[in-house]
Order: sequence, then structure tokens, then C-alpha cells
Amino acid sequence: MNWLKRLIVFKKSTLLFAVILTANSNTVFAQTSLTDTITTYAVVYNGDTIEAKTLSAVDFYARYPYGKKSPYSRLRNAIIVTYPYALRAGYVMNDINDKLVAIKEKQERKAYIRTREKELKKEFTDPLTNLSIYQGKVLMKLINRQTGNNCYEIIKEYKGGLTARFYQTVAFFFSSNLKQPYDREGEEMVMEHILQEVCRTYGYNYSAYRPM
Repeated sequence: MNWLKRLIVFKKSTLLFAVILTANSNTVFAQTSLTDTITTYAVVYNGDTIEAKTLSAVDFYARYPYGKKSPYSRLRNAIIVTYPYALRAGYVMNDINDKLVAIKEKQERKAYIRTREKELKKEFTDPLTNLSIYQGKVLMKLINRQTGNNCYEIIKEYKGGLTARFYQTVAFFFSSNLKQPYDREGEEMVMEHILQEVCRTYGYNYSAYRPM
């Protein structure tokens, strides 16, 4: 017999219940008292009435092929190392930027930036010294993703244009670039997909990047 979805009413009671099968319908009702009624769907299969439920959707994700010779393994490892730094640094920088919107005077802005400079150094500058050149590049892109600004603009805002140009020159000698963009639909599409997988694996709350 084909599966037939039918409505079945279960009523919890210590009373005896009667099952009524209508002659012209396959609808099944289990009936007792008027209290403790649970309504649910059921199917009749080979003469048996079975409760039917719709299960929640289950998502399946395809992973990039990781391995010693895979080009994705290096990127994934770099994201695992740098993403916590990018999250924290992005949080601090976004908070500073939000506060600076309400501060119009140049001297007041500088004074406020100085009060947060130690926090920035701890969360952003110091970790860079422990990273490889490749990891540093990934971190710069991830910070751009979290803030909507590239590292050159961030340093220029906090430390001045001359300091920013100096760090940009240093980055150039290390085959890097403080002005790296982040394009999740283009060059960074693979990075974005791997980042999603890292967030699922390590329990980070994935959120969309801040577009520039």
C-alpha cells in the first residue's frame, strides 16, 4: 500500500479509547476524553498506523582537499593561526572608529587614540612579530575583512601618514602590501570558504565581512 498521510489525534488518558474508521475515508482518529489532546500527522502502511514527523534540515558541506601537497592546507593553517588576532584587533579598531565619529576636534581625537594605543599594540602590533610573512599577509586581509579598511589606512589614521608610508615600505621589502583588499567574490573567494569551514570546526560565530 502506498504511504498515505493522515491526521491522527492521540489523547492521553487512563480511559479506554475507541478507534473509529470511517467507511468512505482512510482518516484515523484515536479518541478518549477531551483533555490532554495531541494532534499529529500519521501514515497508514500495511495496515499499521505510524506517526509521521518532518525532520529538521541537515546541512552537508564539502571540504577542500587538505594534505601535505594541497595548496589549501597552508591557507587553512594560516587562517587558524591569524583569525583570532583578526577578530580581536577588528573588534578594538571598530570600537575606536565608532567612538571617533563623535569626536570632531583633532587634539581630542589624538588624545583618545593614545589612550587606546597600548590596547592596539597588544592586540595588533605584537602578534605580527610572531607570524611568518605568509601568515602576516593573511592577517592583513582578515583585518581588512573585519574592519572594511586596509592596514595602511588604519595605521595612517592612528599614527599619521608618514608612519603609514614607512610601514608600507617595510612591507614591500617583505613581499607584502599593507593596502591589500579583500574581495570575497573574487580573489579571496577560496579564503572566505575556508574561513567558513574553520568557523564551523572551531566554534567561531561566522559573520559577513564589512565591505569597504
